[in-house]
Order: sequence, then structure tokens, then C-alpha cells
Amino acid sequence: MALPGVYQPQGDTFLLAEALAQEELGPRTDALEIGTGTGALALRAAGRGARVTAVDVSWPAVVTARLNALRRRLPLRVLHGDFAARTEGRRFDLVVANPPYVPAPAVRLPSHGPERAWDAGLDGRGVIDRICARAPVLLRPGGVLLMVHSGMCGAEETLDRLTRVGLAAEVTARASVPWGPVLRSRRAWLEQQGLAAEAEEWEELVIIRAQYL
Repeated sequence: MALPGVYQPQGDTFLLAEALAQEELGPRTDALEIGTGTGALALRAAGRGARVTAVDVSWPAVVTARLNALRRRLPLRVLHGDFAARTEGRRFDLVVANPPYVPAPAVRLPSHGPERAWDAGLDGRGVIDRICARAPVLLRPGGVLLMVHSGMCGAEETLDRLTRVGLAAEVTARASVPWGPVLRSRRAWLEQQGLAAEAEEWEELVIIRAQYL
């Protein structure tokens, strides 16, 4: 279930779920999901025995994730607020993130509304870069970051940033999905910015897996 305005699981969620399924999880695994939305991925990890904390800046998302945890009778700690502030001083074995990554004409990230789940600044990296910079503080030695984002945001840039802060990073999966209504609504702007080819209809998604050595 999802309250109005909460990001519903879709192609990026499913691709990240496939990557999550390949990780070893258990009762000793401390996991974090950044931007949990409905809690779908956090609950998958909790269902495999991990101790999971989920964070979201949206109150409707926090409530939705808590309700879904109750419905599935799974333990899940759901926190409201910025992921960096709410995890200060904590480290995790696994961090999962499906951050906002859609390039948007507005320089600033939206402070309210459903757009917070996808709009991520002019280059789509407004949240991705923060996660990359924070990864060494969030992860225990040997810990893993799994992150999905659009090919429009530059997978190589993400790999470079993670490598520079001490992680071994690689693209482990790619998938193409049809453009949704958000991308279609800003087609002209994306083409002008050189982020999309003329008449492009498919978006590439990538999974980045990075391990803190």
C-alpha cells in the first residue's frame, strides 16, 4: 500500500530488488535504506533477517513504510528526515538507495510534494553525490552500497566519486525502461541540455555496487 504522493515501486525498485537478492543477509546484518518510499526494499531485507533502518524525508512515505511493516509483521525502524542527520554516528553492513535522479530545470531540490522522490537538480546528481561522499562514514569495513540511478546522471561519475573515497565500485546491472510521464513532460529541456537524444523513448537504469575496503 502507499499513501497519496508516495513513490510507488516500479522499474528502478525492481532492478534494485534483484541486486539486493544477491547479497548475503542475516540476523547480524545492519542495513540502511535511504529514501525508503513504501518500504518495499527495506522490508525485503527485513524478511531475510536483517536489522533494517529506513529513512525518508517525506512523512507520508514514513507512515506508509511503517504501516507496511505492521501489515507484514516485520521489524523495521523507519525514521523521518535527512539520511545524513538521522544516521549520524552509525555504520552499516549494507546501504540500499534509490535516490531522486531525474534532471530538473530547478537548481534547488524540491522541499515538499511528490517531486521530492525524483527531481534531483540540473544534472540529476543532487542526492547521488551526497550519498557518494557519505558512503565511507555510513559503511563498516567490508560493507556494501547498492544504488540505482538513471544513465542520464552518469554512471562513470558515480564510480569515480566512490573510488576516490575508498570504495571498490562497479556497475553490476543495466536495464532499459520506457520513459515515464515526468521525462516526457520535460523532453524539450532534456534535449536542450544534451541529456537526451531527439525522439528518445527509453531510459537506461544502472545498479552501482560499491564495497568499502
